[in-house]
Amino acid sequence: MRVREAQEPNSRYFDAEQNVASRPVEYGIDGPTGRIIVTSDSGVFSHGSLDKATALLLDHLRTVPDDFPEGDLVDVGCGAGPIALLLAALFPGRHVWAVDSNKRAVDLCASNAKANSLANITVCEPDGVPDGTRVALVCSNPPIRIGKDALHELLSGWLGRLHPDGTALMVVGKNLGADSLQKWLTDNGWPTERIGSSKGFRLFRTSVRRAAD
Repeated sequence: MRVREAQEPNSRYFDAEQNVASRPVEYGIDGPTGRIIVTSDSGVFSHGSLDKATALLLDHLRTVPDDFPEGDLVDVGCGAGPIALLLAALFPGRHVWAVDSNKRAVDLCASNAKANSLANITVCEPDGVPDGTRVALVCSNPPIRIGKDALHELLSGWLGRLHPDGTALMVVGKNLGADSLQKWLTDNGWPTERIGSSKGFRLFRTSVRRAAD
């Protein structure tokens, strides 16, 4: 499996519409019963190979038992779908939502789910997840480059949907403000601890602070 830094130049992967020419490239990730094939594309985050931050998160997910509370699993900013695809393969009894504002990413992730026969994934834009959906786990390699205010709004919205016993797992580059984001999350009611690090990236686990805390 090739692992690389992240993103091709001159492409804002978080934009809804992509004008760069399509250049599909496949890579594979290890699933519980074999290889999961991910088709990436230009204009979508981590074109050509798995990025180092997502690789760190996937390695952790492979060690996690299905002891989440009742609810669905959500991949926020799914891109081509490596996180969502692995979640669906690891936890076939759970429903997985893969969300992205990038329409090319949405189409690509949906195609990847179908190609890997993972029927427990719904891929959509963020407003496609129905209000009231109970969320047990949020996973994300969040789009840091959308800006601090937009990022805080994005994370607040999804963390606010977590089950009281739910968890979020996020990977952020140290040089992209990982430590300050950890502090912001904790200061705003979502206790966050670092549970791993590799090659300049932090892996965080965030929980929901109970009203009695």
